[in-house]
Amino acid sequence: MYRMTDAISRRAFIATAAALLAPRISRPAEAAQVPTLLDHLLLGCDDLDRGIAWVEERTGARAKFGGVHPGAGTQNALLSLGPNRYLEIIAPDPKQPASLDSRDLKSLDDDPALVGWAAHPGDIAALAARLKQRGLEIEGPMPGSRKRPDGRVLNWTVLRLKNESTQLFPFFIEWGAGSIHPSVDSPQGSQLLRFEAVTPDVVGLSAMAKELDLDLPITQGEKMYLRAVIEGRRGKFEVTS
Repeated sequence: MYRMTDAISRRAFIATAAALLAPRISRPAEAAQVPTLLDHLLLGCDDLDRGIAWVEERTGARAKFGGVHPGAGTQNALLSLGPNRYLEIIAPDPKQPASLDSRDLKSLDDDPALVGWAAHPGDIAALAARLKQRGLEIEGPMPGSRKRPDGRVLNWTVLRLKNESTQLFPFFIEWGAGSIHPSVDSPQGSQLLRFEAVTPDVVGLSAMAKELDLDLPITQGEKMYLRAVIEGRRGKFEVTS
């Protein structure tokens, strides 16, 4: 479910994960704090078990193993963040040869960090056409798939920006028909309260978000990074890139 040819960083990790059935639901209280099209967050860690334990300590919910990404050297565990949103904890798979992706994840030997996010635009081919018309360079749409532990195969199509220098914008994903979105059957009880980009250049980043049709909350700050606030049974916690 995950594929990438470039080296990643704590702020840039392009990856994919599982599938969409239910219509997107936006809660009125969250509308101004979470991008409408946000599909999932990627939380990188050097060890999957450690990442699962870190999230469980803060949410009271234990993420479910999702599977491995053949050829990418990674594996994941999933936790629902409410309707049509989920958290993907991603880490190196010790049973696979190391890759650029897994080597970069191994560097995250302190607290887990946000390494990317995905947005669901609906018709990804139509989005690709719009972005090309606006003069934006893209990669894809590209097909992908992953086999779940229960044997079901998930299919999707992804699109990402080419040479995106801020490393704050998402990759885009359209799930295959008939696939179960991870928010449906992953452990429940947590929700995403806020997701935002922090940058010194609010004007420039806001203009780019508009080009991408994203209602991404953007906050002024000295450095560029992503920030999420998640609430579980044990209260709220924050994670950044």
